[in-house]
Amino acid sequence: MTDQAAAEAIRPAATTVLLRRTRQGPQVLMGQRGAGAAFMPSKYVFPGGGVDAGDNRPLAPGLLADPCIARLGLHLPDPAPSPAALAIAALRELQEETGLTLAPAPTPALRFIFRAITPPGRSRRFDARFFLIEADRIAGDPEDFSAASDELSHLHWIDTGEARALDLPFITEVVLAEITALAAGHPDEGVPFFDNSGPVPTFRRLA
Repeated sequence: MTDQAAAEAIRPAATTVLLRRTRQGPQVLMGQRGAGAAFMPSKYVFPGGGVDAGDNRPLAPGLLADPCIARLGLHLPDPAPSPAALAIAALRELQEETGLTLAPAPTPALRFIFRAITPPGRSRRFDARFFLIEADRIAGDPEDFSAASDELSHLHWIDTGEARALDLPFITEVVLAEITALAAGHPDEGVPFFDNSGPVPTFRRLA
């Protein structure tokens, strides 16, 4: 595969948005990518990354509700990762990049809230699904990043409004707006999907 073909290949990915509700307003967990990173260098992002072969395992109980599973199955390329693989990838990346893990719970912990495909011409292209997790679902101290890898620096919780002042990728700004609306109790109108897989960008909602 040529370098150009590798750059244009679209890899499935999963991103985790941790949401902490405070009296002052909603906060999210973000970190900064390294200056030498091939994709989005120096940008502040949510924990996430590509789906690996080892993520293709059965879905554990208590991760995804049926509506999320159904929405994850819409407008898929061929081949496509299963909802289970996406959820497992999201949690694996969360643990690797922040050191945080989920506590056992009887109700689904991950909520599928956003999807975006990187436009052509970028150094890497991803078909990324964003999953929301409430901070109270985290096991242990949500401020303890001692087990994190060095992929993200400056890991910290930040107000969703203040986060917009950081050096963010455009799509992260859009996701922040969606999270703010969800935290405010806006009705569920479907999962926003920015589809840049073809020559003409398309926006739709997965409902």
